Amino acid sequence: MARLCEVVSCAPASAAEPGIFGAAGAFGLVGKFPADGRWRLSRRGALLFAAMGVIWGIPYLLIKVADSGVSVPVLVWTRVTVGALILVPVALAQGAWRPEGRALLRRYWRWVLAYAVIEIIAPWALLSTAEHRLSSSTSGLLIASVPAIGALLAWFFGGERLSRVRAAGLALGFAGVALLAAPNAGRGELLADAEVLLTAVCYAAGPMIANRKLVGVPSIAANATCLVIAAVAYTPAAVLTWPHAVPSARVLAALAVLGAVCTAAGLVGYFMLIAEIGAARATVVTYLNPAVAVALGAGVLGEQLTPAIGVAFVLILAGSVLATRGPARIGAPADERSRTQPTAPAPET
Repeated sequence: MARLCEVVSCAPASAAEPGIFGAAGAFGLVGKFPADGRWRLSRRGALLFAAMGVIWGIPYLLIKVADSGVSVPVLVWTRVTVGALILVPVALAQGAWRPEGRALLRRYWRWVLAYAVIEIIAPWALLSTAEHRLSSSTSGLLIASVPAIGALLAWFFGGERLSRVRAAGLALGFAGVALLAAPNAGRGELLADAEVLLTAVCYAAGPMIANRKLVGVPSIAANATCLVIAAVAYTPAAVLTWPHAVPSARVLAALAVLGAVCTAAGLVGYFMLIAEIGAARATVVTYLNPAVAVALGAGVLGEQLTPAIGVAFVLILAGSVLATRGPARIGAPADERSRTQPTAPAPET
């Protein structure tokens, strides 16, 4: 649900490109960096960071709950429709339908469509289908391999250098995935593992499209458009599989929170987080999400926590950190925020 666009690369900003920081400015959100160049986490930044860790860690639990009452097409359609109903007015208020905004979307429509398919339409169906057979905590941990997969894709397709440290990180991360998936082999659930891992590949590939092909497209406008495309795409299947009876209040609440909080509010909150602490630091929230998913799966759904899950958790997160390790950015100059902008990130859940 991190958007993880900075895992692969950061697109250069320019005064002519209305990207994520332009969107943040429209909310009056401007990060505060002291004159001495020493970055400090503000109370607002800490609250936003914690909120995003929960918002993008809880969807695995909610998908598990919603799966029990509606079909996958209805689940995804409801989520994207609710998200679009909230996010489209925000995008319109920011000028997405002004002549220049429409021109941008028309210019990049093929890549916006590709981004919608790879980042939303395909992975959300795959993940929701897999959770019929996998626990929410297992799904959350497998998705934690996204940074490592992103590093692998950047090396294979983007020509980024794969150092020994990054290679070791990939090995650790995928060892954790293998450890997590091994018990499922005997239960015939490897297909579900494959669906979640394919979801992770989509989440890793989507930001590559955003950063290479959608530079300059306002983030909220792009994501609102993608949600509308997804809603239209899922409408026929949702109509055909619509439940004959009204789902339980528990299922309806899960669907509402998935769309309103995890999708719409999650996107806006992530933009706010980047505006407050910078793009590079905001990606650290990626490593908090699986911990939230595991804790909620065990605490709310009573999912079993085994030593293998604990070891896999450490391996996957350690591998992701090492695999995405590059030139030091945390100590970058305070004006770094004005030189990089992630474009159109989407939630990772």
